[in-house]
Amino acid sequence: MTGKVLLVSSPIGNLEDVSPRARAALEAADLVACEDTRRSGRLLARLGIKKRLLSMHDHNERRRLPQLLSALEQGLTVAVLADAGTPLVSDPGYLLVREAVARGVAVEAVPGPSAVLAALVVSGLPPYPFTFAGFPPPKTSKRRGFYRRLRDLDHTLVIFESPHRLLASLGDAVTELGDRPAAICRELTKLHEEILRGPLGELRRTLAERPSLKGEFAVVIGAGDGP
Repeated sequence: MTGKVLLVSSPIGNLEDVSPRARAALEAADLVACEDTRRSGRLLARLGIKKRLLSMHDHNERRRLPQLLSALEQGLTVAVLADAGTPLVSDPGYLLVREAVARGVAVEAVPGPSAVLAALVVSGLPPYPFTFAGFPPPKTSKRRGFYRRLRDLDHTLVIFESPHRLLASLGDAVTELGDRPAAICRELTKLHEEILRGPLGELRRTLAERPSLKGEFAVVIGAGDGP
């Protein structure tokens, strides 16, 4: 294989965060694999770039592999573009990277925005070591097990959560982890960016008083007191 995979980070909110290198990578790509072709299409249009887009998300990534590997076999450059942030981090792309590496295909990262790191550094909590655990499971029993497995880690945790499950998830976190120091980051880098800091239980009560919760949430949770 003579093709190349480019893992291109995209803005998590502020479009000014597109780097010159990311722009150049997208211009150089023969094919852009992305979660949402409409969203990526708007970004490319803003950059004045026209490329062939191929949807690749959690539900079809495995089915897309033969087509993408065939493109690499033909010597094409495939850019993987996340909807927001860095590809593979709670986003599709791992299966393609794994297969490309196994076949000796060059894989390059084009670093850029990351909601994980943005939340971590503004949280006011120890930035390292930390564990990024992605999205907790949607069902209560599995979500509590998710937090229970993280309980003994004595360092900072970072998770993502959807607005309609946030309150339930924070409640389960308090139950399983204790009322730890935390930061809840909403709409990072966007016009209505908001960062709330305090004990988990207090933050949950504050958010529960709001008529609705909207936006993208990253939650940073500090270490517990230990055994």
